[in-house]
Parts: sequence; C-alpha cells; structure tokens
Amino acid sequence: MSKKIAPMMRSKLFVPGSRPELFAKAAASAADALSFDLEDAVAEPRKAEARLAVGEFLADRLPGKVVVVRVNGIDTPHFAADIEAILRPGLDIVNLPMVQDPTEVVACAEALAGAEAKLGASRQVTILANIETARGLRLAHEIAAAHPRVMGLQIGYADLLEPHGFDRQDQGVLNHVRLTVAFAAAEAGIAAYDGAYAGIKTPEIYTAEAETARRQGFAGKSCIHPTQIALANAAFMPTPAQIEHARRVVAAADEAEAKGIGAYTVDGTMVDGPFVEGARRVLSLADRAN
Repeated sequence: MSKKIAPMMRSKLFVPGSRPELFAKAAASAADALSFDLEDAVAEPRKAEARLAVGEFLADRLPGKVVVVRVNGIDTPHFAADIEAILRPGLDIVNLPMVQDPTEVVACAEALAGAEAKLGASRQVTILANIETARGLRLAHEIAAAHPRVMGLQIGYADLLEPHGFDRQDQGVLNHVRLTVAFAAAEAGIAAYDGAYAGIKTPEIYTAEAETARRQGFAGKSCIHPTQIALANAAFMPTPAQIEHARRVVAAADEAEAKGIGAYTVDGTMVDGPFVEGARRVLSLADRAN
C-alpha cells in the first residue's frame, strides 16, 4: 500500500504542558513538530492547569509547525477533558499513549469527531498512536489500520522496555521493535516515528539511532531536548548523493515510459516501478524540507 501524505516530522520536540514559559521558545526552534505533553510530563495535581495552558496557546495556528498534543490515556479520567481543552485551531494531531487495542483508537476518533461537530470545526484532527506496551506491539498492525484518522505509529521505548527488563541499548531488541512497528505502519500506508532517547550528553548514540531508524523506514524521531533537533533533521534527510541518484532514476523512468520500456538500468542497477516510487519519495522529502 502506498503511504498517505503525512506532515513532515523529522524532529518532534517534547514540551511539558505544565511549562508554558517554554512554549514560545519551542515554537521558535527548528523542530518540524512540537509535542505538548499532558501525560507523563505533568504531575497529577497540575493536569487541569496544563491542559488549559496548552489550549490557550493553540488558539491560533503556529506557522511552519506541526502541532501534536499527547493526551492522557483513554482509560483515564483526564482524556475527555483533554480533548475538549485542546481542540483548537492550532492542533494538528492527538498523540494517544499506551494504546493496547484498536478499539481504543476508534474510541479516540469518535471522541474527536464528537468534539469537532460540537465546535463546528472545519478540519479533522488526526491520531498518532503510541506503541509502548507488549500487547500494543503484538497488535501494531491492527492499531495502525484501526481508523482512517490514524496518521502514524510512534514507539514509546521506556514503557515498552523498562518494566520488563529489556536492555534499552540492545540492538537486537531495538531492531525487533522498530521493524515490527515499521512494517505495521507500512501495511496501513501510514508513517512510523522512532521514540525518544533520554541521553542528552551522548548525541552520537542519538544520531546512530536516528540513522538506523531512517534506514528501517521511519520518518522521524522524538526529541526530548533542543540539542537533538538538528541531529534528527539531518538524519531523516536524504543525502545529496541520494537526491541526485533519485533524480536520475525519475528522469530515466520518464524516458522509459515514453518509449514503452518496463525495466531499465540506472547507475548499473536494474530499475522498475518500486525503485521509481522510492526515488519520487526521496525527491518529495527533499522538496518539502526546502
């Protein structure tokens, strides 16, 4: 299945909803997307305060930014109030945490539809579903296809790995998780986004994770600190050599189509339809980043 056109989110910067003094600074950063957090980053007594602050900040669109809000889980007493507070013109995506089952995605979509109808909203907010439980990982393909509003899957490493004794640095574990999520997203025709890395003082590990994720089909990676933004933006961009190769592939495809040729070679490699689709995706990403 070909992928839906998703907003470019090479870098997605987490912003605690209880820290409104950081909102404007985050909006001025180079991050493609901002993820205002109402869940783990906000202490229980400050939930109402945080959702109000985020809702007020999203009263208007943020030019040049994709805006995500991670709400509290659908089984918490905060979910409905979160949706009501944040459904503002500046919101693009609701990030649903701890998704265990596709029915939770459907319930979130129905809650959004009801709130949009009540407000007379002119556009639909989409859903980014977090894969951060063992059950969620097992059902990732069903979660990805649960509703047309789902625009992507995102890995939550801490909740998925830490409680069960998995080593966050074990490449076998990480590869299994990433590939499971990436193929589930690919089957549904949506994007996959890599989770956060908490080591602020080890940028080389962040970069290595981001580059591996890109090679495994991911479109971006979360950032918990502004210093990680540039690393993500660079890692999820095609290199100049890849862009030039993609241009040659597309040019050869256009020429072959005009001549009625189905397969041909570019740079010594046989090329046909799937390679052309990949080349067009590379050029699209390069164009959107400029």
